[in-house]
Amino acid sequence: MADDKQEGKRAQRATSNVFAAFSQTQVQEFKEAFTMIDQNRDGFIDVEDLKDMYASLGRQPTDKELQEMLKESPGPLNFTAFLQIFGERLTGSDPEDALRNAFKMFDDANTGLLDEEYFKDLMKNMGDNFSEEEIRQTWKEAPISAGKLDYNKFTNLIKRGKDDE
Repeated sequence: MADDKQEGKRAQRATSNVFAAFSQTQVQEFKEAFTMIDQNRDGFIDVEDLKDMYASLGRQPTDKELQEMLKESPGPLNFTAFLQIFGERLTGSDPEDALRNAFKMFDDANTGLLDEEYFKDLMKNMGDNFSEEEIRQTWKEAPISAGKLDYNKFTNLIKRGKDDE
């Protein structure tokens, strides 16, 4: 019986730590992202929500790909689980891979490059909706050549700074 209580406390503490790992602003930003993905507004992200989100971006991943994404969550993907996954990715041992994989989701040909205009469109219309000025600032540093963003170099720039080549 004592073990059950201790187990419950551990689970409760882990949940609270998820929220404590982020500022209120970050939690709000994650909530906005979660709400954008939760297309049917049932409080959970499922395969249909992911299909709808990707369709709005002009992509049609297979059900298998979508199932693989959802396997990242230990159970139904509610907001707390969503935060937990991001917390692990942002503070985990290899956050660069998580960022690189996020870019890779939009690289159907697996070239390591994203079309500049497509990337601008994503920045304007997904998540925080970057302003024209924020995009101009990003473009000053972004490794773009011949209209293509090298997202591997961009990931290195984001995570390590300008001096790392």
